[in-house]
Amino acid sequence: MHISLAGKTALVTGSTSGIGRGIAKGLAEAGARVILNGRSQSSLDAAAETLRQEVAGAQIIAVAADVGTAEGCESLVDAVGSVDILVNNAGIFALQDFFEIPDSEWQRFFEVNVMSGIRLARALTPGMIERNWGRVVFISSESALNIPDEMIHYGFTKTANLAVSRGLAKRLRGTKVTVNAVLPGPTLTEGVEELIASIAREQGRSEDEVKAGFVPEHRPSSILQRLASVEEVANMVVYVCSPQASATTGAALRVDGGTVDTIA
Repeated sequence: MHISLAGKTALVTGSTSGIGRGIAKGLAEAGARVILNGRSQSSLDAAAETLRQEVAGAQIIAVAADVGTAEGCESLVDAVGSVDILVNNAGIFALQDFFEIPDSEWQRFFEVNVMSGIRLARALTPGMIERNWGRVVFISSESALNIPDEMIHYGFTKTANLAVSRGLAKRLRGTKVTVNAVLPGPTLTEGVEELIASIAREQGRSEDEVKAGFVPEHRPSSILQRLASVEEVANMVVYVCSPQASATTGAALRVDGGTVDTIA
């Protein structure tokens, strides 16, 4: 199967590193014009230059905006105008005990992980409907279904992503705009690498040892029994954004290595 997104414009939020950057690279490799987004212009410029070096002929635009605020979302929409593909990837996570999470953190997680996608989808999908083609993807997590007790506020926002994506797909019934959620499992991003390094320091273990034991220890239900690569997650997103995925909408597509113990 050859996926071509030539002539399409894709916006990937939170795309200077991690899964977002992997998605941006995959979409660029498929021929899409890709708009990178993050809060730091210097980080965006560096990511854009790296992608241009990695993907021959890549069309990359970098737009700085804090999508964790209504003002940031508005400025991003003003800058991009219209897109064919929206990947709501921007997100934050942190290990924190439920009894130590203040209201402000619940609100911050909600604004970044949930409201950013809502605001951008509300602004950008009408244009997709008018042009009779579009793809909207919310990057959720296996934590949406398998709520981690060490970061309940994160799991809560990822469950909200599923509700919004399913509801929006139903709202767009009969159009040629699909809306789906992708649920990665434990993935070896820069953030997870930092977490592994922190655990290794705290426990006096090597990083390789912590990495090898991370999934068996923290997600024992995993069938894969290892961290997924960023590319493995990005591959699913690129497919969902493709013309070939035209009959897939309202779905929660797992790239979780079998962590969620269900066949549905």
